[in-house]
Amino acid sequence: MCSVKGQSRSLAIYRWQGLFPNVHDTIQRDILLGQVRMTRRPVKGSARSRSVRDVAAHAGVSVGTVSNVLNRPDAVAPATRARVQRAIAELGFVPNESARQLRGGHSRTIGLVVLDVGNPFFTDVAKGVEDAVTEAGLTVILCDSAEQVEREYRYLDLLEAQRVKGVLITPVEGVSKRLRALRQHDIPVVLVDRFASTRNVCSVSVDDVYGGELAAAHLVEQGHRRIAFVGGPFGLKQVQDRYDGARRIVLRAGLPEAALVMVEVPALTFQSGLAAGARIAEMTPGDRPTAAFCANDLLAVGLLQEMTRRSLRAPDDLAIVGYDDIVFAAAAAVPLSSVRQPREQLGRAAAELLLEEATDGANHRHRRLVFEPDLVVRDSSDLSVAARPAPPLDALADGTRAAAGNEETGGSVETDRGA
Repeated sequence: MCSVKGQSRSLAIYRWQGLFPNVHDTIQRDILLGQVRMTRRPVKGSARSRSVRDVAAHAGVSVGTVSNVLNRPDAVAPATRARVQRAIAELGFVPNESARQLRGGHSRTIGLVVLDVGNPFFTDVAKGVEDAVTEAGLTVILCDSAEQVEREYRYLDLLEAQRVKGVLITPVEGVSKRLRALRQHDIPVVLVDRFASTRNVCSVSVDDVYGGELAAAHLVEQGHRRIAFVGGPFGLKQVQDRYDGARRIVLRAGLPEAALVMVEVPALTFQSGLAAGARIAEMTPGDRPTAAFCANDLLAVGLLQEMTRRSLRAPDDLAIVGYDDIVFAAAAAVPLSSVRQPREQLGRAAAELLLEEATDGANHRHRRLVFEPDLVVRDSSDLSVAARPAPPLDALADGTRAAAGNEETGGSVETDRGA
């Protein structure tokens, strides 16, 4: 059984490490009471080897009666039901919940595939998903793609083999052929923290262009005229959108495009933040930015630590703004300014859309929800640098938001019929 410290028992986590190269392995993956259990060959005489027939013989009833007790207990007389339940307890019989559910067409589980389970942003999203799914009497399998397409596809193979009720996913790419294949097999898919470019898939996302605008407008307002953008890879739409928003503010402020210094990193991780901090610290004082906008908080915390190690102070030597507002942001040695995303709300909204689609079937109206982020200003960027006057924040941000097609933000939705 896989487990993660701090997560509730109903949040089952597979970590794919080459243990299951083929989803058709003879190992059965049973999901029971919210735990992932690997069913090995039963030991003779063990509780695991007991069958429904054994229970029926022990209780002196038919196999059908045992089945009714397990699946429709109200259909069995109380005395008979008690006798069967006593037999189950005495034999230590464990029902194969996975097999029972699959006979009904779909399991009682939802698959959640994220880019990095170690990122607190996705932990909070998963909490929102789990809250909604648990209320519906289902469980969650959380899968970590590690931003690798091949690994993501292996998880999707596994989830499809389990006939999950639906898949929530932050895809490495967009709506791939693999995701379309799931939907063709009647497994609903909802994109999480991604805006669906196609109208036949539900999605829940944040207006990241606007988030980039908020961060850059704050830094320009503070008087900064050379700002580093720390982020990557740019194949991730969130990174590109946050950069685009920051660039828009820099140009609106009348600064040259070169005022936004690109510091590209290979991943949105703490280690990448450390490396970015070293690159910025080693720039000559005349070239070094006075502020940095990081594409997520893990980068920002790494950047802040490296600056501190090199005796450079935030915000005096380098003002820093992150993105996500994870719990570590406020708890950093220098509390970190950050663009806050409604993380748990994202997860809950995505799960509710998925459950809605699973229930409505062909009558479901696909929706794309877009939430607004907001800026939380803390010590890492709270500085009046300058002698030069800076335009006010409202003047910079006003009218610069990018429209996401015809969608409205702040949780409003656009509906589209059909798949």
